[in-house]
Amino acid sequence: MAVSKTDESLAERKRRTRRILSSLRKTYGDVDCALHHSNALELLIATILSAQSTDVNVNKVTPDLFRTYRSAADFAVADREALEQAVHSTGFFRQKAKSIQGACRLIEEQHAGEVPARMDQLVELPGVARKTANVVLGTWYGRNEGIVVDTHVGRLSERLGLTWSSKDAKDAVKIESDLMQVVPKASWTYFSHALIHHGRQVCTARKARCSECSLLRNCPSAKLE
Repeated sequence: MAVSKTDESLAERKRRTRRILSSLRKTYGDVDCALHHSNALELLIATILSAQSTDVNVNKVTPDLFRTYRSAADFAVADREALEQAVHSTGFFRQKAKSIQGACRLIEEQHAGEVPARMDQLVELPGVARKTANVVLGTWYGRNEGIVVDTHVGRLSERLGLTWSSKDAKDAVKIESDLMQVVPKASWTYFSHALIHHGRQVCTARKARCSECSLLRNCPSAKLE
């Protein structure tokens, strides 16, 4: 039987979160970021492109993009219309091209062409908010400074009862703060990757397939079919 919907103490929620984490590891192993990349710059740009798009779609665009533009300097001096055309299929292409070019110019001017490895410096880049910075820091630099909260993580955190203010269910900063209290810091990056994967494969936005879910016993929203 799934865990009941009774109020939990923080200590109880931490224990349940560890059971959830254990189940995710057993189910998905060493699942990693779904965005294809070979360096920090590619990951940064792919993450910017992933806004309001899918990782599958972004992964179709980036091979040609990264063959054409190989460095921050290349992106910084790129023809804007050509860059917009290259990322067109990811949606919001004008804003994304502007953000990529602005970020790369700042990387060239202030960071010697290298993507910074600090949160405060990353969020100063155009088009880079905390979520994108967390992706780069956790996935590429191996620094657990926060938890990536995308639509999947936000949805599943609410369903799993890991964020406990329903009125803030769409507030990524609030959800991240809640998760950081219960997920072991060493697992912050992994937790995001695994939960995103689970949200795509099992606990989808359209329908939660509870009867197939490895997290069933630790989910207060579970419904057996």
